[in-house]
Amino acid sequence: MGIFDGLRSALGMSAEADATREADPEDLFGMSTAYLTMEADLGFPPAGVAALCFSGVDSTDFADAVEEVETILEAGEVETGTEARFVDDSHGYEWVVLADRDFEDLVTSVHFAADTLIERGYGSRLLAALFGFENEGSPIYWVYSFRRGAYYPFAPQSSSERDSTVEFKLESVLDGELDIESDKDYWYALWPDSGRHPWE
Repeated sequence: MGIFDGLRSALGMSAEADATREADPEDLFGMSTAYLTMEADLGFPPAGVAALCFSGVDSTDFADAVEEVETILEAGEVETGTEARFVDDSHGYEWVVLADRDFEDLVTSVHFAADTLIERGYGSRLLAALFGFENEGSPIYWVYSFRRGAYYPFAPQSSSERDSTVEFKLESVLDGELDIESDKDYWYALWPDSGRHPWE
């Protein structure tokens, strides 16, 4: 199962009708404190990566909006050291992939990218923001669904299995600190096509 299966059903097409509210990038700042809990209380340090996933539009204006995000992130790299790259996956989704050992810089950069697309009128194209952590050498993620306005944990064990024990533990510890999706039917797995991360 590729990322297309999860995003199409959970964060894309069917979620359009199940959206709880408009996309709000301010929710992303919840990770600015949650990452401290992840490391201090759970022993899951940040992996130094985050990503924003969105579906594109075949228009010049949308291309200009993405170029605006790219230009300012490139300029910001000088100040923050946050490296940004833009990735198209094999299913037509677009990603802004960010790398930085400073977690708060990652949050700020993801927020900027999302906020810019919203201001340009493309908030409905935002699908998810992912924040990576380490679990004994394996990646785990907090996924923010823009359509649902909530977070959920994703802890892959392999290319097709997830660690529900870890996910429920993350939910129990971070509930209240993050707005966590209460309907676990929306805790969709975002498997990578190849590689280590969902955008690969």
